[in-house]
Order: sequence, then structure tokens, then C-alpha cells
Amino acid sequence: MSDYNPLELMISIAAHTMEDGSSVVVGTGAPCAAAMLAQKTTAPNILIMFEAGGIAPQLPTMPVSVGDSRTHWHAVMASSMGDTMAMTARGLIDYAFLGGAQIDAYGNLNSTFIGSNYEKPKVRLPGSGGACDLGCNCWHTIIMTPHEKRRFSEKIDFITTPGFLTGGDARDEAGLPEGTGPYKVITNLAIMGFDNPDRRMEVESLHPGVTLDQVKENTGFELLVKKDLKETEAPDPHTLKILRDEVDPHRYIIGR
Repeated sequence: MSDYNPLELMISIAAHTMEDGSSVVVGTGAPCAAAMLAQKTTAPNILIMFEAGGIAPQLPTMPVSVGDSRTHWHAVMASSMGDTMAMTARGLIDYAFLGGAQIDAYGNLNSTFIGSNYEKPKVRLPGSGGACDLGCNCWHTIIMTPHEKRRFSEKIDFITTPGFLTGGDARDEAGLPEGTGPYKVITNLAIMGFDNPDRRMEVESLHPGVTLDQVKENTGFELLVKKDLKETEAPDPHTLKILRDEVDPHRYIIGR
């Protein structure tokens, strides 16, 4: 029996993905928890930004929205959405966290609608917000999502945020900034990346106790698999203590 739950593992992985001194735009929820955990552990000099304008805060406790006053605590600036988006457009942001209802093999994301008719969808989703801007302009996009076959789809119903489009050089040819794009997909089963010529999703690491067959069974398209497939490192007791006692003591996120 593990002493951590899947979401705690995902947050820990995401936190350790970002280097000290890097910059990241986050929303609320698990991405914010990951940024806070990084700030309190391996990346004390990380620059955290929120869409509503909080720039480089020292987060005291978990904010409940991107406009929460805590996103400005000891911040360098209490600015605006315009400034945050301008910084991404200028190529100043290393990481962005995104999610969606659907993701395909090339990291394209759908958070707009489910169905075949935009005007009369089966499900109307929240839409882009700033997701398209962040996914286009930030250097690396980290996607955190539950690993379900309905989400990992061969063909998504709408491209809200472009990943590597149809693979290969398609993203560059479309005019998006060279070197940007999906970086890691972190789920409750595995870590995937796109570090191959086809820019297709590739399993890099399996979480403890998870088999490759489980990952494939929960994916609606063929996955590439790294030759040196690894096992994900479990979060250490010190990291878990900080996550539980300092980052999310009320279990807003990790208690789901």
C-alpha cells in the first residue's frame, strides 16, 4: 500500500520538472500546488505568475482563484492579465500548465466542446481562456490530466490549444515560435513526452505499480514507448510533508 495518492504523485512530479530560476504561469488547483511545492523545495527561486496579474508572489497558502489576494503576497508586481500575456508573447515564460477534455497523440488540446457540431455540441466546455496563448507562446507546456481513454483520443473534436498539430515540423510550419510546444504529459499512470522526430506522444516513465498494458488500455491511440522505459520516482517523505502541511493543509486539492 502506497503512502501517497495519485494526485500527490502527479503534483510532486510536476514540481520537480521545473528548474530553479525558471518561470511558470499557473492557474489554481494542481498546477498551483505544483508551483508552490517547487518554490518550497527544489526551486526556491522559481518565478510564478498568475493570469490575473500576480507576478512572482511568495505564496503563503493555497489560492482559491487566479485573482485571489494571496496570488499577490510579497509579489514583485500586482499587475494585469495584459502584462502576463504580453510576457508570454515576448518569449519570457519557460512553463505553462494546461489541461483539457481531450488530448491527441501530438499534444493538441480540446477545451471548447464535445461533439460534431460547434453550434449544437453534446457538451459545451469552458473554452480557451488564456490556454491557446499560453500553449502557443510559452517554451514548455506541461499537461496534467487523468489518464482515461475518452480523454486520450485519436481525433479530438476541436483544437483549442495547438500542440504539435499533425506532428513533425507542422508546428513550426504553422508559424508558432520555434522550440515551443508540449513538453510533458503527467497523468495518474505515467509520464509522457514528445522528444522524437515525429513529435508524437511517447511513454517515458511508468508510475510504481502501473504496467505498460494499463497505460495502453486507457489511451485511444497508439503510443510510442521509450527504449529505456523508467519507473517514476515516488515522492519522498519530506516532499509529502511539505505538500500536506504547507502547500495544501486543508486538502483542497490533494483531498479530492
